[in-house]
Amino acid sequence: MIHILEFEKPIVELEKKIDEMREYAVSEEIDMTDEILKLEKRCEKLKKDVYSNLSRWQRVQLARHPERPYTLDYAKRMCSKFIEIHGDRLFADDKAIVGGLATIEDTEKGVTHNIMLIGHQKGRGTKSNLYRNFGMPNPEGYRKALRLMKLAAKFNKPIVTLIDTPGAFPGKGSEERGVAEAIAVNLFEMSTLPVPVICIVIGEGGSGGALALAIGDRVLMLENAIYSVISPEGCASILLRDPTKAPAMADSLKVTASDVIELGVVDGIIKEPVGGAHRNYDLAAEEVKSVILRELNILEKMSPEERIEKRIDKFGQMGIWIEKT
Repeated sequence: MIHILEFEKPIVELEKKIDEMREYAVSEEIDMTDEILKLEKRCEKLKKDVYSNLSRWQRVQLARHPERPYTLDYAKRMCSKFIEIHGDRLFADDKAIVGGLATIEDTEKGVTHNIMLIGHQKGRGTKSNLYRNFGMPNPEGYRKALRLMKLAAKFNKPIVTLIDTPGAFPGKGSEERGVAEAIAVNLFEMSTLPVPVICIVIGEGGSGGALALAIGDRVLMLENAIYSVISPEGCASILLRDPTKAPAMADSLKVTASDVIELGVVDGIIKEPVGGAHRNYDLAAEEVKSVILRELNILEKMSPEERIEKRIDKFGQMGIWIEKT
């Protein structure tokens, strides 16, 4: 089932009309090339007009789009090899986080990069979403991620994380098993990993659940991704006691990629296909892969000490503070 957002409906209707015209031209053996070209140009202009003027709340909707590519979708398209590794060796294998050894090939330069790829994984449909816990990890998910990061450090392999979660799972069991501690340990350990670390927000970057995979040398966001300390709905519920005010809270929180880069929280924005990553998985994966390869080529030339110093300094410079002497 194709999920269509309200602001996408005029575009989808026009695309449907173009498809119907093509079918009619073939079935009736009529040359309608000029008419179809005119409609295609009109459709492209409509797409550019709509997607270049999206509100923050509309960006939130795109970031959560149920057909948006997830970590395993990117792994399938970016990596020539991907061997998933399971479990935290302490409690369980959290299906909301996936990770493993991957191979990314730079065909232009003839270079192969062996990396550790780790990311949040949502599901599609009720059964799949329950299996993946809607992309909300328990503490064992973060401990699994840390185990893979330490494995990468041991064998000197770069780490790439793909972030897409509403937040860590807030259930009773999750709290009892120490989800806050698991997130805190990841923040501490990631800050001093000796290997290159590239973090990319591919969808939702929600609260500490996202931050636990987002301490890196480069933190990037896809064009329609969001990154925030709390969801707009959560913010509206706490501050206004009214979750329907979420669109207004999205404006106040400044959750979009352009907002976050202006605040100095991320290092760059990765362009998406027109209409969002869900409209063209292959092109979206190609863009992400090219950025990963570019950043790896830069980071691998630095010494571990230089990377760690710059990483800590970057996060230390965030925010506003007053120092009294």
